[in-house]
Amino acid sequence: MPNQISVPFKRTYEIELRQAVREYILKKYSDRHPDAFRWDIGRWEALRKDGVGGVVHVDKVKSSLTYHAQLVFILTKLPADIVLEIPYAPAFNPSALPITLPSLLYERGAVLFNLAALYSQLAASEDRSTARGLKQAISYQQNAAGALKYLSSAVTPQLGASVDPDDMPLELTVSFTSSLEYLMLAQAQECVWQRAVMDSYKNGLIAKLASKVASLYATSLSEIKAAIPPIRHVFPSYWMAHLETKQHHFEAAAQYRKSLDDLEANKYGHEVSRLTQAQLLAKRGYDLARRGGVAQAVLEDIKSLLDNVQKSLARAERDNDLIYHQEVPPASALPAIQEVSMVKSIIDPGLADPKTAIGNDAVIFGDLLGWGAKTAIDIYVDRRQNWLKEEVFDWAQQLDTAAQRTLETLNLPAALEALERPIGLPPSLLKKAEEVRLDSGPDRIETSISNVQKLAQYNVEILNEALDILDQEAEEDETFRNTGRLPSHEANVELTGKAERYRRILEQASQSDEHVRQKWDEWEANITELTWDATQLEASVPSSAVSFAGGAPRAGVSPTQMHARALRVLLESLDDAGRARAELVRRAARLAESENIAPRISKAAAAIERWVEVQPSMFEDVLEGELAKYHKFRGEIEEDERRQQTLLDTIKERNKLFLQSRRDDLTVKEREHALQSLDLAYHKYKEIIRNLDEGLKFYNDFSALLSQFRDACKDWANMRRQEAQALTRSMESLSLQARSASPSPQHSPVHQAGDVKFSEPPRSSRPIVDLPPPDSDEWETMELPPAPSPVKGSLSRPSKRMR
Repeated sequence: MPNQISVPFKRTYEIELRQAVREYILKKYSDRHPDAFRWDIGRWEALRKDGVGGVVHVDKVKSSLTYHAQLVFILTKLPADIVLEIPYAPAFNPSALPITLPSLLYERGAVLFNLAALYSQLAASEDRSTARGLKQAISYQQNAAGALKYLSSAVTPQLGASVDPDDMPLELTVSFTSSLEYLMLAQAQECVWQRAVMDSYKNGLIAKLASKVASLYATSLSEIKAAIPPIRHVFPSYWMAHLETKQHHFEAAAQYRKSLDDLEANKYGHEVSRLTQAQLLAKRGYDLARRGGVAQAVLEDIKSLLDNVQKSLARAERDNDLIYHQEVPPASALPAIQEVSMVKSIIDPGLADPKTAIGNDAVIFGDLLGWGAKTAIDIYVDRRQNWLKEEVFDWAQQLDTAAQRTLETLNLPAALEALERPIGLPPSLLKKAEEVRLDSGPDRIETSISNVQKLAQYNVEILNEALDILDQEAEEDETFRNTGRLPSHEANVELTGKAERYRRILEQASQSDEHVRQKWDEWEANITELTWDATQLEASVPSSAVSFAGGAPRAGVSPTQMHARALRVLLESLDDAGRARAELVRRAARLAESENIAPRISKAAAAIERWVEVQPSMFEDVLEGELAKYHKFRGEIEEDERRQQTLLDTIKERNKLFLQSRRDDLTVKEREHALQSLDLAYHKYKEIIRNLDEGLKFYNDFSALLSQFRDACKDWANMRRQEAQALTRSMESLSLQARSASPSPQHSPVHQAGDVKFSEPPRSSRPIVDLPPPDSDEWETMELPPAPSPVKGSLSRPSKRMR
């Protein structure tokens, strides 16, 4: 069994590569069809089959390097995540569930991990008992370390940044790969030490080589112990013990070889001290190896070293005590053994420069525009759209809104329309009048008022009917006043309370109806005017026949006419500015729609080194240059804003003069008042209609509630009648029982009529009409109907049942 360990492969499974790539191209490249890349996809599948590891053969090194190189190039064309789930099982637990990530970086990292595993297993397969085998093992171990170093520096940071920290495979973390890298270097240095021993190098040099072996094993171990998140549990149970045993073994070996060097230099005291230290280290390593379950060869190596050290220590102490009598210095006083490293992490040229691994073979997706360039195009389109929206479209809209709000505040141009169109009426008013006329407004209101009154009367009748039921029951109850039954005015207190509340609601509703009716009486004439045709309506509004036709001012023109004409000119200028601004927005939008930046990006991408992963940020200067041609629109908007502000300020000043000139114009005021009255009449019409619709809905809904209340009163009255009937039968039964209990006469049954006598029945301690006690056998059991359920809300009218 070998005394060195190798790294196992990460097992993978088949993936839906073809489907994922086709769907990605269909989604992201509208100008390309997936069938154009059929060869590329097939080549990718073939390379993956041979390049993911799993077979220990030297030829598989080239397959892995080739596949990795193609992955490097593919990642310049496609993003890491193309919605392709890639599974790899843990290397040290191949039967566990695989870790699956949608990342081509994960695939690349696993390929590099398996390449390092392949190198380590090739090294383990070499015959290290020969010089040639040692040389080849050293080379493979250094290549394995190089692959792991390349993995931790080139792939792990990108993978860690692209996935959630909780999803990051521990076997691809920097701590894990660094630990394996130092392990490979330690084992390569161990092979160098072994070759030096085989070739009988000087003991001092062998000690230095052994010290470096121990140092590398210690570094590998410390990487595991210091890892965050912890990775100790990922390794096999014997792994840590193996590393620590090897560390102590070569620390002891270095001291042992240095003791031999001290013996040759006649430093007998140093020799004893170093052998003592070597014995301590070797014993510690041996104890750890026995408990840690390390390989038998490792245990035998440390045991052999311990035996040799103990024998040499016994001899050295005896010689020094009997012959040399040199002082034995403490271990801390001994000169440190200098380390000599003969190994390093060698990154294969096919990894350092992926082009060399492919050679003259065609690259996969060589004709596809890289994802970085494609993303740069999308970024530009999005940036251009956002820039135009913020700097042109929204700004133009803000200017339009500002102009509109200013005019609304100044009541323009409505204030001018009252003067410039004295014969006509505002279109908004004509539209409102047409609406009232088509609705037959007054007739509709009268009909709704009538309907509301009918429904109100219907509701009152239902409530009265319910109260009549209670009245009738109360009259019936008068005949039972000599009994112990609860009187009606107490038994129906809940129902009468509801009736009272219902009546108050109806009275409040009646008051609301009256208020609506008064509102209609007040506004009937004005609302009726709105039903007139346009000619009649226009004739009813006072006219301010003033002409503001263009031309030079004439003598006798009033100040109002002069200011109104000036305002009209300014408003037309403002409209012209708005139309020019709208045309500017359309020009910017047309330019954006017709622009195609793809050729510029493709040209810039072609100038970049082919094997470099193209990032969108590489095209920043191109994007800025293309976006610069839209800056002229922002300049025009800025100038337009200054012009509009000046125009609005002028309009405000002119409007002040206009309003001041109109203060004493009675005709204008009368016309404005008439128009305002008609406009207010329309709103009153809508308000009355809304009130009446609400009243109709209220009475319809309330009638249903009152009907339920009436039914509840019926049920309650029926229950009371059944109760009275049951009570009557009970009393009759008691009377019959009293007669049957009287004694029979002692005389002959035949007497003269005048001689007939009846014995007096025994007197009861209570009147016959009185009821027996509740637990008396005189009671009869009778099933009564359930009491009526309570009805929410109530109203009642004054009557005798309210006593």
